Amino acid sequence: MVHISKRLRMPVAQAMAVRLGAIALALLVCGIITTLTTGLNPLDVYASMFDGAFGTERKFWVMLKEVAVLLCVSLALTPAFRMRFWNLGGEGQVLMGALVTAACMINLADLVPEGLLFVLMLVLAPVAGALWAAIPALFKARWNTNETLFTLMMNYVATQLVAYSIIKWESSKGSGKVGVINQSSNVGWLPAIGDNKYLLIVLLVALVCVAMYVYLAHSKHGFEIAVVGESVDTARYLGIKVNRVIVRTLLLSGAVCGFTGFLLVSGADHTITTTLAGGAGFTGVMVAWLAKFNPFAMIGSSFLLVFMEMGADEISTAFGLNHGFGDILTGVILFFIIGSEFFINYKLNFQAKEVEAHV
Repeated sequence: MVHISKRLRMPVAQAMAVRLGAIALALLVCGIITTLTTGLNPLDVYASMFDGAFGTERKFWVMLKEVAVLLCVSLALTPAFRMRFWNLGGEGQVLMGALVTAACMINLADLVPEGLLFVLMLVLAPVAGALWAAIPALFKARWNTNETLFTLMMNYVATQLVAYSIIKWESSKGSGKVGVINQSSNVGWLPAIGDNKYLLIVLLVALVCVAMYVYLAHSKHGFEIAVVGESVDTARYLGIKVNRVIVRTLLLSGAVCGFTGFLLVSGADHTITTTLAGGAGFTGVMVAWLAKFNPFAMIGSSFLLVFMEMGADEISTAFGLNHGFGDILTGVILFFIIGSEFFINYKLNFQAKEVEAHV
């Protein structure tokens, strides 16, 4: 009765219409759930979600900062995922970049000029993230280890290293917190543009986005990544050194994650915790996948996820609901968006059932 076949390619306008239709249907279902379970007007709930992201100027810039951080991690994971190296270690790589940044701010603030301090942090944070990613890359290239488990386990090691350092640096004995680093002098803090401390972060991530697009779409390295991702045997036939590509790509992926750690410590939070990355290393996988690994499309998917997260928080505050209710609505919307990709990539062919005539 129904035959599923792969689409060659759906026009961009039609694919966008499918996604928008999925969002509209998701909002309808969320409205029904809201009415049945809480008795609230769904339009009031949706307005609250919008207010959570755009209600004030501060909320708007906090949202842009969160989008920028999530986008930066997603961009970092993209080269590895295009190569079909399943790097789930983004969280740990971000933490290593953050750890080195915090160490520089705490230990070198009074020893070197601030300009040199920024140079050291800008160099050492990406290097730390790159080295952390290089470890599973080398094992994959040399012994074909399982990169998914390896990179995942590296997250826990990085978390414990950060926890150990926090105990060494804690602001007061037994507090388990570092506190705001260099709060009195602001040494090592990214400068604000005007009165806005997040604008520079957004601009820097925008540059990373453009650079990553050019690298993947218009460079020899980007071509080699795509070939290795399609077929390792084909890559070797073309003379591409696959092991070198694996290590080089993970160095890049880890370096951008380390740079994200620098932005979080120096530009956004000015402190370090074991939860500093906020799950971006895992959420970034969804962002990259939803955008089909297109750096510019990731801006939209990052915005969508951050908007829904902030909206869920606002629903809980405004209506006194459990935070889980907001997560339910977020999950329903994501379910429909992800499900729409099936209809973009495949089509259903309905065939009339043949009735055999019996004499």
